This record gives sequence, C-alpha cells and structure tokens, in this order.
Amino acid sequence: MRQGHGHDPGDGMNIQRHRISDSSLAALAAPAAGGESLRAVGELCAAQESKHRLLVRLVVAEAAARGHPHAKLAERAYDVLARIEADAPEPVARCLRHPAVGAWALRTCRGQGDPGRLAAVALAAAVRAGVACRLDVPVSGGELVLPGLGRLLPPTGTPEVVSVAVVPAGESGLLDVAGLGIDPRRDEPGWQALSHVPLAPGFTVTIDDLDPCRWPGDDTEDRLDADRRQRWTDCLRAAWRLLSERHPGVAAELATVLATLVPVVARTHDQHSASSRETFGAIAVSDPVGGLDLALILAHELQHAKLNALSEVVDLIAPDSGRRYYAPWRPDPRPLFGLLHGAYAHAAVAGFWREHLADAELAPRAQAEFARWRAAAHEVTGTLLDSGELTEAGTRFVTGLRHTLGGWLAEPVPPAAEALARRWSERHREAWAAERG
Repeated sequence: MRQGHGHDPGDGMNIQRHRISDSSLAALAAPAAGGESLRAVGELCAAQESKHRLLVRLVVAEAAARGHPHAKLAERAYDVLARIEADAPEPVARCLRHPAVGAWALRTCRGQGDPGRLAAVALAAAVRAGVACRLDVPVSGGELVLPGLGRLLPPTGTPEVVSVAVVPAGESGLLDVAGLGIDPRRDEPGWQALSHVPLAPGFTVTIDDLDPCRWPGDDTEDRLDADRRQRWTDCLRAAWRLLSERHPGVAAELATVLATLVPVVARTHDQHSASSRETFGAIAVSDPVGGLDLALILAHELQHAKLNALSEVVDLIAPDSGRRYYAPWRPDPRPLFGLLHGAYAHAAVAGFWREHLADAELAPRAQAEFARWRAAAHEVTGTLLDSGELTEAGTRFVTGLRHTLGGWLAEPVPPAAEALARRWSERHREAWAAERG
C-alpha cells in the first residue's frame, strides 16, 4: 500500500488480480464443509479486500484530480495507513475489509461521499495497532464515526474539520480530541462505542448501529439501548454455540466472512434479514427472537454473501434478458440472478434442517422444512439450467448444486412431513397464481 507523499496513491499498493479455480467453484456449489470449501471462501474474501483497496486508491486519486476540498486530508490519511501497514499490516487490512469502509469508498467514487473520511479509517487502524498519529478529519452532521469502533459527538460549535490524535496505550490506542482522552472501547461522554461480541479465538462480530455507511437501505436502527444490545449479544452467542456444535462448516465460513450485524427494522411481523453486495461481511437483521432462528438466518445470508462475492470474480449468468421466473419462496417473479440467489440460499436452509432431523424437539419442524426446501431449491436449479441464460461457469456451478440437492431428495423423511411440505408448496404456488389473475 506504500506510496511516496504527493505521488499516485497506486504506487506500491498491493492490488491482486483474483480468479476462482474450477475446484473452488465446485466446492462453493456444495454445502459448507470446511477444507476446499473454506479455502474457496478465503479466496472470495481476499478478492473483496483487494476491491476495497482499489476503491480507496481511486478515492484518493479522484479527489486530487477533481480538486476536492478534502483531497489533502485523504492523501495524508493514505500516507498514515501506509506507514501503519509497514509495521502492523493486520490492523490496516482489518479496517480496509470492514463492510462500511467498502461501502463508503464505493459511494465516494460515485461522488456521494467525502474522501476526507479516509482519515477516520486511518485513525481506526491506528487505534487497533496502538500507533501514534494525528489527523484532521471532517465532522459530518455533527458526528464523526470511526469504522468498527464508534461515534464521536463533538460539542456544538465544533469546526467542520477537527484534529484527532491516537495515543498508544498497551496493544491499542486512546483518542485525544481537544485534549480530552477517550477510550474507544467503551461509552464515555461524547463517545458512543460499538458493541463487539467475541465468539471464538480471532473471531469477533461487531453490532454496528452507528456507521452511516453500515447498510445501503433506509431501514436501519440507530443506537440500540443497553437492554437490546444485551439481547442481541445473548442471541448471537446462542446462535454461534449451535452453529459451532452442529454446523461446523457453516461456522468456519462465517468466521471468515462475517464482520458486522446491522440492526434493521422488521418489514412485517416476521424476522427480517438481508445481505448486500455493497457491504460484504455485513448481515442486516431485525431484532433476533432466539439462537436457533438467528443461526438459520446466518446460514442463509452467508450464502447470499458468498454468491455476491463470487459473481464479482466469475460471470455466472448472461446479461439480464428481462425474463422473470417463479420462485417458491417469493411472492413476485424473479430475474434469473435473483432466482440463483434464492436457490443457493434455500439449499443452505435445507442443509441446516437436515442436521436436525433426529432432534427430539426439532424433528417435526426440521423434517418438514428439509422436505420443502430441498424440493424447492432442486426445482429451481432445473429452471436455471433450462433457461439458456447461464454461462459455462454458471452451468457448472448450478449443476453441482443440483447434484447435492438430488442426493438429498433420495433421503427419507416421514410421510407426514413430506405431505406438510407439499401442502406448503402448493399453497404458495396457488397464492402466486391468484395474485396474477
């Protein structure tokens, strides 16, 4: 990432060209099982980090080219990031991988963000690395967010650009704002800290309810109160225990991909969740109701995240032809890419319930859910393959997915569960047809 002051920010930056091997593509089409699958997910994450680095480089270059008033702030921040990375590469990589950083960089390249916010990224990296630095950083809307750490609320009348220092303190750093020392790990006057939930050695999930770039939608919750943060923490820990004990392949992939959970408002009375290509590593969730449901959501949304990342490296479908298709899990006709997303995610749902078919309390639900979603996803893989709109790589990917689902179709479930799954599917199709006259 190194550059000389005043030079093109691309000088010496570690940007790699990424490809997915045939073996990795095949592994991604199969259920999460560790080994080759986990290595393939690691390749996707590396590609996303490189994308973020490229976007950051472009932010600095474009700000200078356009004469943006904060171009020098961005250039200085880039220099600081390069200096920190020389001695502490992981904290810098962690900050650059952060979902909100990628979203901010993308929006800024589109002319919708402030390039000076790169100073906040550099400050966050300095805090994590415990490296001293001082940067001028813009205050937007009366607040300053350090990605992955928290939100500074400067006093009324604070200038639009403030000077913030990082003071080393052990293995991390403290913030110095106008002579006021702040420990970014906890709430203090004028500072709101994000919640971090350690789940395994080297794996901590941040509950991001502060960063303005945390999610591209307008349904985000802002600053959970203490009771709700504790509820989120408890549900997340319960979900992780279930995943790590019963779904170790999913857990291993989540530990590689997941960085933040973003609280959002539920659109209906049901639990709501979503993933976005713009914020790889973030999963948006409405208030969790329990560990089991959250574990299922994480397994489901992990697939969307993987497919979003894969589609940025490999073309799986031809350009949208305008055709729309029936999806057994949606009330609306779907474009082919949306149909592929649904099949991939619901294959994971079927795989989740497959691991609970013999559980004393969960068996009746697990059997019916498994029967429904294996059949639905298998049906849709046939639609995908018959569409004529998959690329060669997409055909191989969907064929591998269909092979797994075909094997699951041969696994027995009680007749009552099979009948219930069939009724659910028939009712969905009938409602879908009635909606269209």
